[in-house]
This record gives sequence, structure tokens and C-alpha cells, in this order.
Amino acid sequence: MSIRKPSTARKHNALPKAQILIEALPWLTRHHGRTVVIKFGGNAMVDEELKAAFAQDVVFLRHAGLRPVVVHGGGPQISKQLDRLGLESEFRAGLRVTTPETMDVVRMVLAGQVQRELVNLLNQHGPLAVGMTGEDAHIMAATKHLAEVDGEEVDLGRVGRISSVETGAIEALLDDGRIPVISSIARSADDDHVYNVNADTAAAALAASLGAETLMVLTDVEGLYADWPNSDDVISELTAAELEKLLPELASGMVPKMEGCLHAVRNGVHTARVLDGRVPHSILLEIFTDEGIGTMVVPDAVPDPRDAHQSAAPNAEGPA
Repeated sequence: MSIRKPSTARKHNALPKAQILIEALPWLTRHHGRTVVIKFGGNAMVDEELKAAFAQDVVFLRHAGLRPVVVHGGGPQISKQLDRLGLESEFRAGLRVTTPETMDVVRMVLAGQVQRELVNLLNQHGPLAVGMTGEDAHIMAATKHLAEVDGEEVDLGRVGRISSVETGAIEALLDDGRIPVISSIARSADDDHVYNVNADTAAAALAASLGAETLMVLTDVEGLYADWPNSDDVISELTAAELEKLLPELASGMVPKMEGCLHAVRNGVHTARVLDGRVPHSILLEIFTDEGIGTMVVPDAVPDPRDAHQSAAPNAEGPA
């Protein structure tokens, strides 16, 4: 038997770690057993260290008692493969124009490359992740999405808008302790087509249908800027109504993300958050610390009916 007397220095070094764990306790309690939908995107998808940190974060959530669901796109990887094949990448209103040939590449890259890599990263920590697409078990159905450009509707090809979500397969995996990893592809609601769905939109629809505690969208900016490009101040929190007023002024690439957050909180999700995916472990920093990062969108306050009753009551000091 060996006995070691801890040094004073070692105690002092360990204390901050204990304080961090204690700070996380109320958040662990609040989120235990809750579903969290995470949209994986931005630099976190192409930087090896950030990908590894993301996988660690998601597995941590699972072992901390949360139920994480990952939704991913793969814009940089799709564009790279299209370039290799000599096919053009075109965007309108922040969305990829998707011809039938482009759709074949989208399916191949999302389900065969990006999803496989992410599932393998997560499964380095145990047999947890299961890859699916929105086509599987009819998880997501979509109809053609017509974008609005300069006041006119524009056909983007095989770009879809989510029309329905079937969560049974996802919930079965969550109940079994698995981490669903879902590619943003959806079957057609009315024909044999398959649609490319914006991953932000898909994540928001799934979060709402699952009754998630929160939707987290990883991107390449710090959050929603208050007055870009005149200022880099980030809005830390805003309501759904405040966000709706800002939407017409946002850059096209930010619109699907913030529209997704708005849809989520107006359909039962408690909070939606846009995070800087360039920051390692941004998910843990946002969920388990007192000082979150990024921008959080919350539902509009529900008026207290007692306030309306009091304002309608006769003024005791006024005329009868």
C-alpha cells in the first residue's frame, strides 16, 4: 500500500476543475433527459480538430443524460465534388440550385461521405451513433421550394421545403441510447423525387417535431450581429418577435439559420441558439456554463391573464 499526501499546489490546481463541474450542475439537472437537436456545419465540418471536439461534445451530452440528435449538411464537400465533376455550384437566396445531376452528388456526398465520417468519429467513443437520411423510415417529406429573389419566385430545382416529419425511428434510437445522425435529404411528399433540404431548415423541423429542449446551429460567425457590418457586437438574446423584425435585413446566408430558429421557438422548442463552430467545445460552453456564447432566441413572452384582468378592473379611485 502506498500513501501519498497531496501537495498544496495540487489542491489549488484541482479546485478550478471542481468549480467548473459545480457550475455545470444546475444545467445538467435542467437538461437531463431532454432532447437537443444540433445542426453540424461551418468550419467545424472541415477542420479536423474541430470535428474531433464536436464529436467529444456530442458524446459528453449523451453520457450526461441528454438525448442529442445531429443533423448535417455538407456544403463545402458538395461544392468540392461538383468541381471535380465539372458541374457548376450556383446559389440563389442562400440556397443551392439543385439539378437532377447535382442531386445525385448531394446524396452521394451527404450519406456516403460526410455522414460516414461523422458517425465514425462519434463511434470512436462507443457504439452510439447511427446514420440515417431523411428518406429513411420516411423521417422527412418535402415539397418543391420556390425561393423569392427580387420579389419573384425562382425555381431552384430539387430543393425542398419540409412538409411533414415522422419521428418514430429517431425516438426509437434515442430510447435505445443511440445518437441519430441525419443527412438533410427528404423524400417527395407527392412524387418519386428526392429533395435537397437546407440543413438549418431540416434541423429546425426535427427539433419542433421532437419537442426538443433546444436547437443549436453551428456556423462560422460569433452569432447574430446587432449592426453588421458597422459593428461586431453580438446579440446575446432576443425574442421571436424581435428576430422576425430583423429577418429582412439579414445577409442571405444567415436567413435560413435564423428562420430555422424562429420556426423552432414558435413550435414548442424552448430555445434556439446560433453558435460559433470555430470555437472548440462551443456546445459545452453554451449548455453547461453561466456565460453562454453566441445568440439565443427565446419564445415571445406569454401575457399573464391576471394583468389583463387587473387593467380591465374599475379604478377604485376614479369615478364610479
